[in-house]
Amino acid sequence: MSFDPEQDLVNSKEKMLVKFTVRLADEKATEQLGETLAFTLAKGDLIALHGNLGIGKSILARAIIRTLADNVSLDIPSPTFTLVQVYENLSLSVTHADLYRINTPEEVEELGFDQALEDGLLIVEWPEKSGGLFENAQFTIFLEQNNTGRLATVKIDDNAFKRLKTLYRICSLM
Repeated sequence: MSFDPEQDLVNSKEKMLVKFTVRLADEKATEQLGETLAFTLAKGDLIALHGNLGIGKSILARAIIRTLADNVSLDIPSPTFTLVQVYENLSLSVTHADLYRINTPEEVEELGFDQALEDGLLIVEWPEKSGGLFENAQFTIFLEQNNTGRLATVKIDDNAFKRLKTLYRICSLM
């Protein structure tokens, strides 16, 4: 995984966003991205994961959850059929949702994600099925295939970027 702290500033309707791209050579690199992001997350954060079927959204989500649990072997079932999995007793409570089987935005509203954000962190796969409900995510990650593996285009709000930049600075001192 390579990370370049140079970023593009993107003007959003309501806030400043920072955008950067990370090259992911393999599944391990995807996991490393999730592990790194986990150290920057805070209560109330929303992570929206976009990408085609099988591109690595669940791998990224599992890495985040396992890092917050401080347990690399924690069983993290896919929420594709249950729609939502909740993980408590972590350093930060996590609700992991997979909206792949959702047919209408109204179905998403019935799942009660407002409470999940009040209690901790919300990770949503297939957020585009929500009809725009998750447009203001603190972290929006687009995964796509390229010639040498995958690319993760990450858009984060300014406050979340400050946390990521602090982590990057600390790691560069080690």
